Amino acid sequence: MTSMEVFYKLKDSVLQHYKKRYPYFNGNWKTFSSQDIVNLIEDVEEKCKASVSEKWIYTHLKPETNEKLPRKDMLDIFSQYVGTASWDAFQYEYKRLESSIVTEKPKLSKRILIIYGSIFGILSLIVIGLYWQIQRKTVETKTIRLEEKFTQDTVVSQVTKVYLIDHKKEEEIEIKNSKIEVNKEAKVVVKSPFYNEKTIDLKENPEVKKIVLEPNDYANILQGFIKSDLKDWATRKEQLQKILHDDIEVIVMLPNNLGSEYFNKAEFSQKVIIPTASLKKMKIVEVKNAENNQIIFIRLIQE
Repeated sequence: MTSMEVFYKLKDSVLQHYKKRYPYFNGNWKTFSSQDIVNLIEDVEEKCKASVSEKWIYTHLKPETNEKLPRKDMLDIFSQYVGTASWDAFQYEYKRLESSIVTEKPKLSKRILIIYGSIFGILSLIVIGLYWQIQRKTVETKTIRLEEKFTQDTVVSQVTKVYLIDHKKEEEIEIKNSKIEVNKEAKVVVKSPFYNEKTIDLKENPEVKKIVLEPNDYANILQGFIKSDLKDWATRKEQLQKILHDDIEVIVMLPNNLGSEYFNKAEFSQKVIIPTASLKKMKIVEVKNAENNQIIFIRLIQE
C-alpha cells in the first residue's frame, strides 16, 4: 500500500472523527461546507494546539483525488486529530492492520471478525443511546412570545430576526405569529434595526416566556421621516440634527446589483428633509447607535 493510499484512509478517518463531534453532519468531503471547515479548524486547534488554514483543507481534504502528498507536518497534525501520535504512526498502524487481515489464517480471521462484530454491536448501542438523547433534547422545546416593550404589540417579523447561538455561530430561526420555538437550553439573540439587540440564555433563565424588545427610538423616527409626507422642512431638519451623529455614515444599496451610494450627515439630511418618491422606496436594514444614542451608521436598500 502506497503512502497516497494511506493518506486517503486518513482523510476518511478525519471525516468520521468530525461526524462524531458534529453528529448532525451527514455528508462527505464534497458536501463539506465553509461552516464545517470553520468547525474543523476550531476542533483541530482545540485538540492538537495547532493551526490549519481553510486553503489547506480546500486543497488537500475536499478533493476526491490528490496529485501529491501534503507536507508531513500537516499530516502529523491530522493524524493526531484522529488519535494517533504522528503520520508515521498512522501509516504503521494502518499498514499493520491491512497486513494482518491479508496474512492471518482462516481461524484467526474468523476470530477477528467475531471481535470486530462484538465491538460494532457495543458501539451501535452507544450510538443509538446518544441518538435518543439528542432526539429527546430536540423535542424538549418551548414557545416564547416576542413583544414590544411599551405598546405590548407583537413585533413585525419582516424587520426582526432571531438567531440561535451555538459554538460561536448564528443560525436564524423562524418567527411565526410573533412566537419562536426553541430548545429549552438554547441561547438566542434578537436583532432588528428598529429594536435594541437582546440576548437571552434560556439555560440560565428557564422561566422566560416572552422576550420584551425595547424600540430604537431614533431609528423609528427616521423611518417615519422616510415614509411620511410631512412637509415641515424646518422641523425635519431640526430633528435630524438631534438624532443623527455628526460622523454618521450612510450606505444606500442600489437595486439590480448597481452598487452602493455613500452619504455623510449633511448629504443624507438634505435627502430626507424633502419627501420624494425615491426616498419612500428606501428601506432601513441596519442601524448602529453611538454611546449618546445618536445614529452613527445606517444601511438602507433602494427597493
